[in-house]
Amino acid sequence: MTAETVGASAPEDTEVHLVPLRRRHLRSVLRIEAQVYPRPWTLTLFLSELNMRSGRAYVAARVDGVVVGYAGIMMQLDEAHVTTIAVDPVWQRHKIGSRLLSWLAHSARAMGAKNLTLEVRVSNARAQAMYRNFGFEEVGIRKNYYTDVREDAIIMWAYDIDGDAYAARLKSIDDAIPGRTVVHDSRNDDGTDHP
Repeated sequence: MTAETVGASAPEDTEVHLVPLRRRHLRSVLRIEAQVYPRPWTLTLFLSELNMRSGRAYVAARVDGVVVGYAGIMMQLDEAHVTTIAVDPVWQRHKIGSRLLSWLAHSARAMGAKNLTLEVRVSNARAQAMYRNFGFEEVGIRKNYYTDVREDAIIMWAYDIDGDAYAARLKSIDDAIPGRTVVHDSRNDDGTDHP
């Protein structure tokens, strides 16, 4: 089954498995990376990130065994920074990005983060809308942040993610995502319903 065939399924019929990102996933990750970013991360950079055991969390989204997206965060004191998030273009509009961002937010909370931050291209209105749904607010601009295309980045923050109000927001988002999300932890390969 090809990614195009799988991606044709309706979002409500989709079962997405979120698994710890491992070296074995990187061929698929690099394929997606090359499709969605003008200046993709290298294999060396991904390996470096995966080798940092503390303060990092990376996940891959799989459908029928095929990697369709991935994401990661880096902890700095009590703040979590989204380092990367990407979805195979065939799978966009299937709520894969929302599942990944939800996993990142839950992971950041579990790691003791009080706030969550990221940068997003000024031109990426769809991503900005998703981030706003997760409580991110625009707080500034980084001029020419994306040097490859000389594009500015919007700096966005979600505050107080450790509180009950944000937990309720995440639950509401998770409940609204169609299909089924199965989260696998790093200790075993058995899936559990998310969150």
